Amino acid sequence: HEQEHDREISELITKHEEEMEKLHAELNKEQQHLLDELLQQMAAAHKVEIEEARLQSQALHSLELEALRLSLNNMHTSQLELMQSNLRKEKETALVELREMLNDKRAQEVAILQSRHQLEQEKIKEQSLKEKQDL
Repeated sequence: HEQEHDREISELITKHEEEMEKLHAELNKEQQHLLDELLQQMAAAHKVEIEEARLQSQALHSLELEALRLSLNNMHTSQLELMQSNLRKEKETALVELREMLNDKRAQEVAILQSRHQLEQEKIKEQSLKEKQDL
């Protein structure tokens, strides 16, 4: 009876060890499955984070490009305004010089005409005197 009892205990121990090994194997399998699942989730999350970082970087790059474009546009506008101002000043200076030159030429022509007029008057006076003397 004692041997039967020992044998049953031995069978129970063996059965218990087998069940423990089976449970241990299932636990390991479940742990591996959970670990794989966690790794996949982490990889997916990492991929999403990388994509978000790329999009943020793209948006930032776009903003920087737009800021540069606006800055260049402002610089170009300023340069154009400066060029217009310089051209206006040059035009005004050229007009003043031309006006002065025309005024000088006009004064010379007036002086020449006055001189001719005087000569003509003197000529007419001389002719008039000569005609009076002849008469």
